[in-house]
Amino acid sequence: MSQFSLEGVFNEYLERKPIFKNKQALTISYTPEDIPHRQDQITQLGVVLATCLRSERPSNVFVYGSTGTGKTLVTQYVANALKKKSKELNINLKILYVNCKMKRVSDTEYRLLAYLCELGGVAIAPTGLATEQVYKAFFNSVSNYDGVLIIILDEIDELVSKVGDTILYNLTRINQDFSKCKLSFVGISNNLSFSNELDARVKSSLYEEELIFPPYNAVQLADILRSRAEISLYPDRIEKGVIEKCAALSAQEHGDVRKALDMLRVAGELAERKGIEKISEKLVDLAQSRIDRDRIFDAVKTQPKQSKIILYTIISCFEKESQTMLTGDIYDKYICLCKKNNIKNITQRRLSDIISELDMLGIINAKVISKGRYGRTREISLAIPLSTASKIKKSIDEEFSF
Repeated sequence: MSQFSLEGVFNEYLERKPIFKNKQALTISYTPEDIPHRQDQITQLGVVLATCLRSERPSNVFVYGSTGTGKTLVTQYVANALKKKSKELNINLKILYVNCKMKRVSDTEYRLLAYLCELGGVAIAPTGLATEQVYKAFFNSVSNYDGVLIIILDEIDELVSKVGDTILYNLTRINQDFSKCKLSFVGISNNLSFSNELDARVKSSLYEEELIFPPYNAVQLADILRSRAEISLYPDRIEKGVIEKCAALSAQEHGDVRKALDMLRVAGELAERKGIEKISEKLVDLAQSRIDRDRIFDAVKTQPKQSKIILYTIISCFEKESQTMLTGDIYDKYICLCKKNNIKNITQRRLSDIISELDMLGIINAKVISKGRYGRTREISLAIPLSTASKIKKSIDEEFSF
């Protein structure tokens, strides 16, 4: 029996014609020289922030739109252009970027302020100080800066869901105490109704300007993919119709360019692994199913304990009866599961909130229906294949040992 050798696997892979010449161009971290179909948004944001080029404080800006509509890309593009121009004009400008979704960065007021201090060049202990002291350290780190400071808070809704909106109120108000530094904020959010959740005082301070990013349509997505494909793929490595298919599938998902890029990239990776010379529509189908599966598993993995228990309950119901269920039915079965496993249950109102969150993640569909004088409820169904749901249930079972 011949001995297996990885050397042969490596050599076989290296002998194949490569698909990619610059795979980075098909990722969201890549910043292109030109951003198609976002000239209006670039101009609007640039006009608002251009005030800093006269050493004046720009208005706070709130940027929102669905996932993958170019919010972060455009904001960073404008920020880089401003930094370059400010150097030419010898204007003091600092721009600090914070992704509020990152763990251990913005899950508490303390950590966010410590991170901002660190970006500003001031080291703060990760724990041990009173929050007021960290506020003071941040204040001292920027109060003597004679210039404009712009803080970009990406996924700002994540920050508010973790620590509340008091920190936003405090940060937007400290400008009153500065004599030299001129501080402005750019908030970015995927949650189109985010402003409705803010305190009126915070909203009046933060929402000086608003900028909306509409979803890309299929034609726009195809343009973007073609330009990225030219940069990322070797010539003649993609079959006719692949770009259009990726664009059409992504247009159905709220015009998400990230998904379009991911589909083309993963399809290319599958082609390389299988030794196929060209990316085909069949490989796009395989890429889509893989991306959806990974997205769902990642989303479930990061959910709180009660969300996982409720999802386990819902999937268990559908394994027995493949039909729609009402919120009340789910709650009754959830209570039984909690009693059986000695778990403290939550209220039906909180369960309804979690069902809404699972609906937003695309794991279930929760349709509101009227029951006449008995009020309104939700009709719940699975939005993912039962086979995928059963695998999710199994992973939750292994975590909690139901």
